[in-house]
Amino acid sequence: MTKPLPDKLQTAVITGGARGLGVHIVRALHKAGFRVVITDVDPEPAEALASELDLAGETAVTATLDIANPDDFQCVLDRVVERWGSCEVLVNNAARTAVQDLFDIDPAFFNEVMAINAGGVFAGCQIFGRHFKERGYGRLVNLASLAGQNGGTATGAHYAASKGAILTLTKIFARDLAADGVTCNAIAPGPLDTPMVRGVLGDNLEKALANIPVGQLGSPDLVGQMVAFLASPQAAFVNGACWDVNGGIYMR
Repeated sequence: MTKPLPDKLQTAVITGGARGLGVHIVRALHKAGFRVVITDVDPEPAEALASELDLAGETAVTATLDIANPDDFQCVLDRVVERWGSCEVLVNNAARTAVQDLFDIDPAFFNEVMAINAGGVFAGCQIFGRHFKERGYGRLVNLASLAGQNGGTATGAHYAASKGAILTLTKIFARDLAADGVTCNAIAPGPLDTPMVRGVLGDNLEKALANIPVGQLGSPDLVGQMVAFLASPQAAFVNGACWDVNGGIYMR
């Protein structure tokens, strides 16, 4: 099996890397020494972030990727392999939701969210996992959610269900690829200190903080740092795990 040399610059592809939590993940991976491929459906913010990290375009590049289209994953992988010979890391971060009451969710939209979120992770893990398996090395990191663990519906039952499915897919790919030097892990963030979370909480922020044992929202930078660790060679003995970043709201 082919193993990456310690001094080889490794490449990480991040879905939804141009906005929200994805930006923090991209920054953390780049700071940790990874070459980053920032993918998003909107090329403009991705290009702005890549230019900020590396104006020369040697260690930070962009690619258009819609997680609802499995062919996009293959196209991005092919481009990365053509340019650098291999890819070592895929971070499945992109997702879709719309805050809705349980009984207001249209069944068709429920299926759409499931297909995009869980289906996107499946397609990414399958396509990149096949490449990692052939090379004998790789890291798959999937962004799940506290909602997928405790059945929380603040972000919608469709979103929570899709994140629960991601946790199961993580275990399946972890078990199947382990013998080939490939690991697959998930991270389940709770309420993070982002404009979106503060907007959703609104006047309920103090009440929400009272329910968090550490008494504060989490820093999205912590998630980025955790991704960087799971993407590294040092995480070789971590596989099929779900890493909780929730301030103690959900304890196992």
